[in-house]
Amino acid sequence: MKKILMLAGDFSEDYEVMVPYQALTMLGFQVDVICPKKQRGEYIKTAIHDFEGDQTYTEKVGHLFQLTASFDDIQLDSYAGFYISGGRSSEYLRLDSDVLHIVRYAMGFSLPIAAICHGPQVLVAANVLNDKKLTAYATVQPEIELAGGTFVDVGVDGSVVDGNLVTAATWLAHPAILNEFTRLLGVKIFY
Repeated sequence: MKKILMLAGDFSEDYEVMVPYQALTMLGFQVDVICPKKQRGEYIKTAIHDFEGDQTYTEKVGHLFQLTASFDDIQLDSYAGFYISGGRSSEYLRLDSDVLHIVRYAMGFSLPIAAICHGPQVLVAANVLNDKKLTAYATVQPEIELAGGTFVDVGVDGSVVDGNLVTAATWLAHPAILNEFTRLLGVKIFY
């Protein structure tokens, strides 16, 4: 069974944890969801970001999500791919040296890595975006460009692939990012 490591934390965007976790599990992957300073079986609180016509998203309380692994449980060489959830958790996930090590490991070995919404902030902090094309929630564009990446606006429902990296701006892009991420993982879906 191929394994995916998902980085998440308190106030990750609800859909950006739940949907990829469920979709990748449905495809037969073991998805280990971890959060710094929390153990397997503990919960993270999620937030629901909605687009209701304001200048930015609104935020509501989401669901509790039970972590499926701990940092102590993981061996990086056992994972086929890595997924970075979005939401406000990216603000502090990017400050954790173990998280940055995971991202550098994945990028260094050109393993499939997906990042959605504010998740690319973690990529910025890991200093792995030089000459990469990617997308993110629009407010992350300046950070991406300052880190040497090229921001590509594909709207709220598109994704961008650059080598082993696939990114999307919002949960509205789940069909696009999950399609490209699973393709990078070698999954063939026939419809």
